[in-house]
Amino acid sequence: MKHYSAFAVAREALRYHTGWERAWRSPEPKKRYDVVIVGAGGHGLATAYYLGKNYGIQNVAVIEKGWLGGGNTGRNTTIIRSNYLQDPSAAIYEKARSLYETMSQDLNYNVMFSPRGVMMLAQTQHEIRGYKRTAHANALQGVKTEWITPERVKQLVPIINLHGPRYPVLGALWQERGGTARHDAVAWGYARACSAMGMDIIQQCEVTGVRREGGQVVGVDTTKGSIDCGKLGVVVAGHSGQLAEMAGFRLPVEALALQALVSEPIKPCMDVVVMANTVHGYMSQSDKGEMVIGGGTDGFNNFTQRGSFHHIEETVRALVETFPMISRLKMLRQWGGIVDMTGDRSPIISKTPLGGCFINCGWGTGGFKAIPGSGWAMAQLMATGHSPLAEAFSLDRFKEGRFIDESVAAGVAH
Repeated sequence: MKHYSAFAVAREALRYHTGWERAWRSPEPKKRYDVVIVGAGGHGLATAYYLGKNYGIQNVAVIEKGWLGGGNTGRNTTIIRSNYLQDPSAAIYEKARSLYETMSQDLNYNVMFSPRGVMMLAQTQHEIRGYKRTAHANALQGVKTEWITPERVKQLVPIINLHGPRYPVLGALWQERGGTARHDAVAWGYARACSAMGMDIIQQCEVTGVRREGGQVVGVDTTKGSIDCGKLGVVVAGHSGQLAEMAGFRLPVEALALQALVSEPIKPCMDVVVMANTVHGYMSQSDKGEMVIGGGTDGFNNFTQRGSFHHIEETVRALVETFPMISRLKMLRQWGGIVDMTGDRSPIISKTPLGGCFINCGWGTGGFKAIPGSGWAMAQLMATGHSPLAEAFSLDRFKEGRFIDESVAAGVAH
C-alpha cells in the first residue's frame, strides 16, 4: 500500500475540491488577456475577484514577482476599522468593513473575521477633542462609533494601566464592529475564487516593462515573456513608483518600511484591539495567543523587509507603560513591510496619464483593512471608467489641491 504525507493528502484534497491547480502551479501566461493586474496581494486579488463577480470580466491574469500574498498582505497586524474623519475615507473603509463581515460566506473560505472591537486611546486633551469630533462625524456618515470613558476602557481591557507615568488613558474612541481577520486567509480566499472563475494567477513573474502605443497600454514585458492586455491595473504597494516610471508617469509617493512584531504565545488576556497613537503602538492578541504589536515607519526611505532594534525599543517601551504585564514576554519574531505613503496619507485609486492603465496605491500603513473596499472600487473603475468610492482618491487631487488629509484627522497614517 502506498503511503502519502499529510501535506500531499491536503494538497490533493484542496486540488480536488477547489480546482486550485491554476494558482498552485502558476501557469504559463497566455498571449493576451482582457485585464492584467500586477500584484497578487490582497488589493490586486480583490480587484480581480470583483471584476469577475460584479462585471463578468474573467479573462484576467494576476501576475506577481514573488509569491501569492507574500508582500504587505502577509506582513501586517490585521486591524480592520472604518472610524475615519474625512467622508471619502469613511465611505471606502466602511464598505470594506461591511464586506469583511460576509467574506467567508462570499468566498466559501474561512478568513476568520473577528469583530472584536477596536479601541483608539486618547492620552492627551488634544486627542479627546479629536476623537469626539470623529465620533460626531462618524454619526453623520452612518459609521457606528462612540466615545467611552476610562472606566469603560478598563472594563473592556482589564490588563490596561489607566495611570501611566507619561500618558494616562483619558478615554477612547470605540468601534464595536471593528476587529481583525486572518491576513493570509484573505489572500488565499480571493485567489481560490479567482482561480475558480478561470483567471490565471502567475507567480515568480516580474514585470520588466510596460508597452505603449499611441498613448494606450498594450501589454507588459515580464520575466516569463510578453503579455498583451486591453487594460492594466498596477497594485504593487511600495513598488508603485517603479511600475509608474515604466508606464511613463510619476507618482507622489514614497516607500518606507513599517515594522511589527509578535510575542511568544500566552493564555487569552485581551479580546479587543487597542491603538495608542500618542505613543504610536497598537496591540491585539492572535488566535494562537501571540500579542501582535505594531509600531511606526522608519524615518528614511527604504525597501527592507527586516526589523530594527530601535523600533522594538520605542514601541515596546511605550506599550509596557500601558500594559505592564507584557514586560515579562519574550519576542517571537519581527518583520517589516514596504508601504507607499502619499503626502496627505490617503490612497490613490485612479486612471493614469497612460490610457487603459489604472493605479491603486498609497494606502500607507493601513491597507489591509481596506482590501475588499479597495478591490470593489478599483474593479468598478476599471470596468466602467467611474467609481463613486474612488472618485475623491484620483491623482488629480494633488494638482487641484483637494487633499484628503487623514494624517491631521487621525494623528497617524493608519
